[in-house]
Amino acid sequence: MQFGRYFEEFEVGAVYKHWPGKTVTEYDDHLFCLITMNHHPLHLDAHYAEETTDFGKNVVVGNYVYSLLLGMSVPDVSGKAIANLEVESLKHVKPTFHGDTIYGETEVLDKTPSKSKDDRGVVYVETRGYKQDGLIVCTFRRKVMVPKRSYGETRGGEQPGRPVPHE
Repeated sequence: MQFGRYFEEFEVGAVYKHWPGKTVTEYDDHLFCLITMNHHPLHLDAHYAEETTDFGKNVVVGNYVYSLLLGMSVPDVSGKAIANLEVESLKHVKPTFHGDTIYGETEVLDKTPSKSKDDRGVVYVETRGYKQDGLIVCTFRRKVMVPKRSYGETRGGEQPGRPVPHE
């Protein structure tokens, strides 16, 4: 099974549909809020959200949705990355609620060979996250430095660092 892509494998216009989706639970949302110290009651206090917000219920913290989509994209986009260089934009388009299932896809917008090193290049992508009904909830654009096949071959091939079993 492929994990990430070499620079040569990216084609401008290609869309990678990440699988599987992830159903967001209240536990997921609360744990993420607590470990990142985001104690906003919109995310943690059901009574507050019901009584004082337009949504009438807790909203999943946006950075969890972003992180989830970023993680979903790794096997298709950045699994071989040398570096994530930049997140150019991040938009939380619609709210996500407990019980929603998030799906993602990433489109290749551009790719540029490195000017300083011939064994790598930069891939520019946009990831879109949407709920079970297809409603887009989050989009972000980023640049990822990925190796060319020659880089991978000199550093261990498809599974670098994997030991050889022996007795």
